[in-house]
Amino acid sequence: MADAVKEIAARQPPDVGTTASKPKPKAPRKQPEPMEPIIAFYIFFAVHLVAALYSPIQDCDEAYNYWEPTHYLNHGYGMQTWEYSPEYAIRSWTYAGLHSIVVLFSHLLPVGNTKTFEFYFVRVILGFTCAFSEARLFAKISKTLNPRIAILFLVITVSSPGMFHASVAYLPSSFAMYTTINGLAAFMDWRGGLRTAQGIMWFGIGAVIGWPFSGVLVLPFIFEEILLATMTDSVFDMARRFLDGTVRSLIALTLQVCIDTFFYKTITCVPWNIVAYNIFSGPGKGPNIYGTEPWDFYIRNLLINFNLWFILALLAYPLVLLQHTIRGGSSKQTLLRSLTFVTPFYLWLAIFTIQPHKEERFMYPAYPLLAFNAAMSLHAILTYLGSTDPRDIVSKIPARVKLIVVSFFVLGAIDLGVLRALGMVTAYSAPLKVYKPLQQPGVALPGDTVCFGKEWYRFPSSFFLPNGTRAKFVKSAFTGLLPGEFSEANVGFGFFPGAWLVPSGMNDENREDPGKYIDIEYCKFMVDAYFPNSTASKLEPDYVLDTETWETLACEPFLDTARTGTLGRLLWVPDWPSIPGQYRRKWGQYCLLRRRESPI
Repeated sequence: MADAVKEIAARQPPDVGTTASKPKPKAPRKQPEPMEPIIAFYIFFAVHLVAALYSPIQDCDEAYNYWEPTHYLNHGYGMQTWEYSPEYAIRSWTYAGLHSIVVLFSHLLPVGNTKTFEFYFVRVILGFTCAFSEARLFAKISKTLNPRIAILFLVITVSSPGMFHASVAYLPSSFAMYTTINGLAAFMDWRGGLRTAQGIMWFGIGAVIGWPFSGVLVLPFIFEEILLATMTDSVFDMARRFLDGTVRSLIALTLQVCIDTFFYKTITCVPWNIVAYNIFSGPGKGPNIYGTEPWDFYIRNLLINFNLWFILALLAYPLVLLQHTIRGGSSKQTLLRSLTFVTPFYLWLAIFTIQPHKEERFMYPAYPLLAFNAAMSLHAILTYLGSTDPRDIVSKIPARVKLIVVSFFVLGAIDLGVLRALGMVTAYSAPLKVYKPLQQPGVALPGDTVCFGKEWYRFPSSFFLPNGTRAKFVKSAFTGLLPGEFSEANVGFGFFPGAWLVPSGMNDENREDPGKYIDIEYCKFMVDAYFPNSTASKLEPDYVLDTETWETLACEPFLDTARTGTLGRLLWVPDWPSIPGQYRRKWGQYCLLRRRESPI
């Protein structure tokens, strides 16, 4: 197999999966100068830094299943979901613990000593980790495939609103996205020897520490190596590399089991619990009870988050085959490599499309694969457009026309991505801003409660509340199971008793527990959203309008999706008088209220 590897490595630069025109040019075509990986890192990190500071939390699971347990580890209290009950244990304390350590490092900095600073510090570190991983893959693409593919990968990644949000999301699917990037880089780099063990390790860590289903992304690379090994009689070497990578992954799994066993006080394998719940649950259980979506959910979602790049990503496989079949010039081994690189995205999309329960975050591990596929497709198209073969129709098109068409397409995709990200930030960032008055001296005291009714799912976490101020729920129209609180019992032995004491009122069937609510009379603060055309009800009154009971401490504009047209919901639309009213965005208010001392 070593000979096959050397042959493929020798053939890879400058164009894996693409070929030049058949007639030999009079002079060698000048290849694009590779960008230094450090410059690519700065670009990646700059975009992720903006996301860390301004991107809204898009999924309540991020707040309640990850930020809140981290808050418990660092501050001794927090909201607890049923997934963290020792009865079910389908969330890993290893993952939360890693981020809790990052919070501790934030205390070493001479600036900022608030919990809000801790929140943003963790986000910045997530963005840094993502940027470092992307820069590593960028370097491998540039050296192993083609510098232009690497540049296109960078442009697609930094201009996609999907990557903008996923890069700093505190979610296992984002962690799996980081490991997918590093795993792809390892399998891609065959120069100096195979890195199969390293690649398996990265995908294994993503599956063990992050999300177990992300391990399926390694299958195309495993299949490729098995195929090449059988062709070159190198089965023994292949088995040794597989064993090496598997052992590394099992070490990670062992460490996780030990850490989670320490917290849950019983032997716990969280990855297996996740798989068992999502696949082998009985009737009335499993992910489908939280909602199902039509088959085209991810098609629509990826078009929104990657626009034209998603279309290019879907074209990667046929374009690679078309170039090999029609234009020739690459070996079968090189074709196999190219097809292997673009296959994982299709595999992931197919698997999750057939699942009834769908969520945007489930696509995160495949986002970098989508960007890579799109870069491969665009590179292939640009190679064809640059053909000087008189037999090609495209050679007769003036270069200026081709440049205009390509520029219109690329700049259009970039503009759509930027407008989408800007639209999301300006429309939905209010929950990250409205708690600022609580940080002022004397406004919130230890023991005060900040209550949530219908806005419970937009709570960004206890990191935005002063020490000792607790989040509570009042009854709303929601009839599912809300989070409880980690136990703060002083049991006299053991660390973090909230992790191993079984809480009351938890279930895995999303059945409502009345014990999760408090009487509104005990609420000193209330967070609520008001939209002018919304209809109030007994369970969901307009607290903002009840000025006899509540005074407004802060209000931020929040997009009124019911009154805003499709364009305004999808993209940033400026509030200029010249913009027709039907296209402009309509606004409600997202407010922090305080109970008045006495009626006015």
